[in-house]
Amino acid sequence: MEDSTSPTTVSSAAVTGDHTPTTTSITRTLRLINHHDPLTKIQAAKEIRRLTKTSQRCRRQFSGAIPALVSMLRYPSVDAKAAALLALLNLAVQDEENKISIVDAGALEPIVTFFQLDNLNMEEHATALLATLSASPVKRSTIGASGAIPFLVETLNSGTPQAKVDAVMALFNLASENDNLNLILKAQPIPYLVNILNSSKKSSKISERCTAVLESLVGFEEGRVALTSEEGGVLAVVEVLERGSPQNREHAVGTLLTMCQSDRCRYREPILKEGVIPGLLELTVQGTPNSQTKAHTLLRLLRESPYPRSENEPDTLENIVCDIISQIGGEEQSGNAKQMLADMVQVSMEQSLRHLQRRALVCNPSEVSMK
Repeated sequence: MEDSTSPTTVSSAAVTGDHTPTTTSITRTLRLINHHDPLTKIQAAKEIRRLTKTSQRCRRQFSGAIPALVSMLRYPSVDAKAAALLALLNLAVQDEENKISIVDAGALEPIVTFFQLDNLNMEEHATALLATLSASPVKRSTIGASGAIPFLVETLNSGTPQAKVDAVMALFNLASENDNLNLILKAQPIPYLVNILNSSKKSSKISERCTAVLESLVGFEEGRVALTSEEGGVLAVVEVLERGSPQNREHAVGTLLTMCQSDRCRYREPILKEGVIPGLLELTVQGTPNSQTKAHTLLRLLRESPYPRSENEPDTLENIVCDIISQIGGEEQSGNAKQMLADMVQVSMEQSLRHLQRRALVCNPSEVSMK
């Protein structure tokens, strides 16, 4: 009988010579994933994983296997759980319909239980699938309500390096929902996010997503208190502002600006004492348009008074910075800020001179050829 085909035969018959699965082999594998024999189902799940690894077309063709694969997540066998989990992970990659179908089929409840198995491989696979599923905006609230967030936050602390990367990605996606932000805050992720920032390259993707999550969390008082209470927390953000990618620096200055705007008297000193001024000065000329605007605004808030003094003293960047430099302690920090300001003035003068020279060349009649 066809259903009694051995798993090895299933695997070897699944593709044609050019590694493209035939309609017959797809139909056969879909039938075998619904077989009553657990070993046959495991082998079929492995075959689905293999065929969907790089093929978007196969992901669509095997979408009908999702209910059977989700049911396998509840099997007592760890091998069955792992085979189904990895097949579902591949089916979800770059396929919005499959993401939604996996969540709707009830996958979240068993996925969350995998974090309690004391099995790092299963935890890593579960985190990867949550990161992939959370890319679907329509399912982020459902994922947040599933109880997954505390386990994702704990993974930031105790997971494998890859699990930490995927946990940050999942939290980054889930943080777009306000209800999820409250759940993330309750799980107290900020110490772990700061640790990851300190141990990661400041221009890396994981650093960028950590800083983006922090920017969202400091919109709440609990988040601001947690960041300033964490030793080196504000400094970690300042270091990202100085050395991060353009997008990462934008998140960093946004984090500090949100804090200062919420309570300037409370957060001005903790930000200033970490030597933020040179980085902010650089952002005003080299950052993204949003970074430049935020850096200018934050510099105004960091001065003794955030408001222009008078019409006789224009509220120029130079005046703002000189005002701040006169207040901050430490010769090294003050010296760095002064040197940065001098360098900015020099760069500005050189740019203005080049601009004038280009205009002169364009407008000089002698440059116009006469015929």
